[in-house]
Amino acid sequence: MRVLAAMSGGVDSAVAAALAVEAGHDVVGVHMALSRNRDQFRTGSRGCCSIEDAGDARRAADVLGIPYYVWDLSERFEDTVVADFLSEYEAGRTPNPCVRCNEHIKFEALLDKATALGFDAVATGHYAQIVTREVAGPDGGPRTVRELHRSPNDAKDQSYVLAVAGPERLARAMFPLGGFASKDEVRAEAARRGLSVSAKPDSYDICFVADGDTRGFLQSRLGSRPGEVVDVDGAVVGEHDGAYAFTVGQRKGLGLGRPAADGKARYVVDVQPATNTVVVGPAELLSVDRIAGEKALWFDGVLEHEPDGWFDAEVQVRAHGAPVPARVRAVEGGPDGSGSDGSGSDGSGPALEVELTGTPLRGVAAGQSIVVYRGTRVLGQATVSRAWRAAAAR
Repeated sequence: MRVLAAMSGGVDSAVAAALAVEAGHDVVGVHMALSRNRDQFRTGSRGCCSIEDAGDARRAADVLGIPYYVWDLSERFEDTVVADFLSEYEAGRTPNPCVRCNEHIKFEALLDKATALGFDAVATGHYAQIVTREVAGPDGGPRTVRELHRSPNDAKDQSYVLAVAGPERLARAMFPLGGFASKDEVRAEAARRGLSVSAKPDSYDICFVADGDTRGFLQSRLGSRPGEVVDVDGAVVGEHDGAYAFTVGQRKGLGLGRPAADGKARYVVDVQPATNTVVVGPAELLSVDRIAGEKALWFDGVLEHEPDGWFDAEVQVRAHGAPVPARVRAVEGGPDGSGSDGSGSDGSGPALEVELTGTPLRGVAAGQSIVVYRGTRVLGQATVSRAWRAAAAR
């Protein structure tokens, strides 16, 4: 196969490209230039996609003996991932830019361009597995489906942020690191192959906020918007420079003028962009036992084999959060924007509803991704549109 290897400049993508070459594929390496600032440099292990990273990717490609190119996707990145990040925070929601990057850049812009150039697949250094198996089709005959599964490396599993790829794009994706149980194994592979990135630190934080100051980045783009921090009874307990800089579940950086009457910690329980108000309250108000998601996406064969209505699964609302048991059902958004059954969908199409059957989740915010699992298999994904407080906290 002709395979385009997405090379970020890190050890994971370098080894993924090496394994694709070793498997006998015709491989071409591509580094995606995502920053508009051509002088951007990585600071320690913060950020990625810098000039430094592009150089590391080129050296890895040279070692592997494969062609190497840099594709400038910075305008697309700014117009989709960064724009979504800003608009979601401005709307009082909590976005996940890594999910949006996979959706709009790696498995849309990059994959579509690769397909147009005649490549059969895109290989990335993500930690996840693709499992191919035969299932019974709607007509009773066998058909092949590709399933997305968790990586055996629990600490690095990225199935959560990959769920947005969906079945059509998963069909043209390769994750050569899917079978690795630890990062040490990947680094050992890199060292054995003479790749200089074998000891390179992992990147973390948001790639376009390389200094880690998310609030500062938001303020630089959205400006200062002073407002009030109030408690659940409406009493003013502090001030802020912009409600957009707060997220449900946040405890630190609230700048409260006085402690709660009971002396307990207070958390952000609501962000109200219309009035530029941040609402704080006790921890028990963060627990939810029902969640609605919009823009739902299901993997191939999932709903065919579930009865109409509810089915048992597990759900996860953070990249490295613990999955919790739940009942899930697919619904359609209603014309009134609240879901045909009060699900909280924006009314634009496929949605899902979740009822937790075990311990309530804490600090679920609109804008987060909710991924549905059964064991290691990803069943579907949606964006949280609403969450209801657990009965015990009402």
